[in-house]
Amino acid sequence: MPVLFADEHILVLDKPSGLLTVPGRPAEHADCLESRAREAFPEARIVHRLDMDTSGVIVLALTAHAHRHIGLQFEKRQTRKEYQALVWGEVNDDVGRIDQPIITDWPNRPRQMVDHERGRSAVTDWLVLAREGGMTRVSLKPLTGRSHQLRVHMDYLGHPILGDNLYAHDQAFQARGRLCLHAKELGFRHPDGGEEMCFSSSVPF
Repeated sequence: MPVLFADEHILVLDKPSGLLTVPGRPAEHADCLESRAREAFPEARIVHRLDMDTSGVIVLALTAHAHRHIGLQFEKRQTRKEYQALVWGEVNDDVGRIDQPIITDWPNRPRQMVDHERGRSAVTDWLVLAREGGMTRVSLKPLTGRSHQLRVHMDYLGHPILGDNLYAHDQAFQARGRLCLHAKELGFRHPDGGEEMCFSSSVPF
C-alpha cells in the first residue's frame, strides 16, 4: 500500500480495491488494511472505513489524541470527501443532489436501502465529469456517512456503479472487473495544531 503521508500523529494510505479495512469474523478475512499498516506502524488505528471493494485515500491515527480528534471531525461532518465513480448509462443532468434516507435491509444484509419512514438522513452531491459511450464518470461528495451511501444513491438514480456486486444489475456488474468507486480526495484538520490538510489519489479506472 502506498503511503501518502506519515508523521508521529497520522498515517495516510492509498487503499487498494479488494482489501477489507478491518478484519472480518471468518479466519480467512483476517487480512486487512489495519493489520498490514500495523506491520510498519504498530500504533495505527482505524478512524473511518472504506468498503472492501472501494479504493483510495484513508487516514489512520497513530495516537489516542489523533484518533479522537479526527474521529470527531468525521462525526461532526467537518471532513471533506470526494469520490469518483463510473456509473451505468448516461446521466442527463450535469449536477444534482440526492437526499434519500438509508437503512439496513436486514433480510439481505449487508445491503442497504432507501426507506423514507425509518431511514437515517443521507445526502450526496454529484457532478458529471464526462459521458463515455453508455457510461458516465461522476464526482461524488457525501455530506453524510451512511454505509454504502454512494452505491445506494447512484442505484436509486437508476445509474448503478459499474462492478457493484450488491446493487448493480447484471450488465452493470459485468461491465468492469472491480467496483468503480474511488476515494479520490480527503481533507481534514491535523490533530496537532489544526492545519488544514488534503490528500489525493489517482483514479485507477
